[in-house]
Amino acid sequence: MLSALKKKLRENEAFYLWLRSTRMAVRRWRKRLRHVHPTFYCPADAIVLPDLQADAYSYVGTQCIVGPRVHLGRYVMLGPRVMIVGDDHVFDRAGVPIIFAGRPPELHETVIEDDAWVGAGTIIMAGVRIGRGAIVAAGAVVTRDVPPFEIHAGIPAKKLKDRFERDEDRQAHEQLLDGPDYEGHFCPPMG
Repeated sequence: MLSALKKKLRENEAFYLWLRSTRMAVRRWRKRLRHVHPTFYCPADAIVLPDLQADAYSYVGTQCIVGPRVHLGRYVMLGPRVMIVGDDHVFDRAGVPIIFAGRPPELHETVIEDDAWVGAGTIIMAGVRIGRGAIVAAGAVVTRDVPPFEIHAGIPAKKLKDRFERDEDRQAHEQLLDGPDYEGHFCPPMG
């Protein structure tokens, strides 16, 4: 019964988008997210710090953990259980256990640029940059920067191939990303 009601509500796109934006406004307030675009979305079970910066139509999946100093570009998608962690403990003070050594004075910023897609279960070490239009496969561990429009996978993540085979396709996509916010239709939720 409940799933039939959900399906019916999702069929009315205007109502569904209103409900989604209202729900997210409450979450932004609860999580103290003051630096995210109104179209940003994250589920209630995601752990995101209040200093998160998120641009238009960026998405954080269920059970994600997003550490400090993270900036998500436009149209970024983080799959379920993505973690952006590390860079938050001093470990090189001889004679002091790490748990008591404190935090570094300045944490590095982690940037995930426009239209990047990070697959489920990926671990991203704090301080890296995932380039515009890049894709990181599920389960990867990202320890270094990922260049724009490349697909990376593995532990540690390494390049598999380019996202677009033809330069014309990449240029057309870059032109789209350089333009105003694109307003399309969201993929319908699964299940």
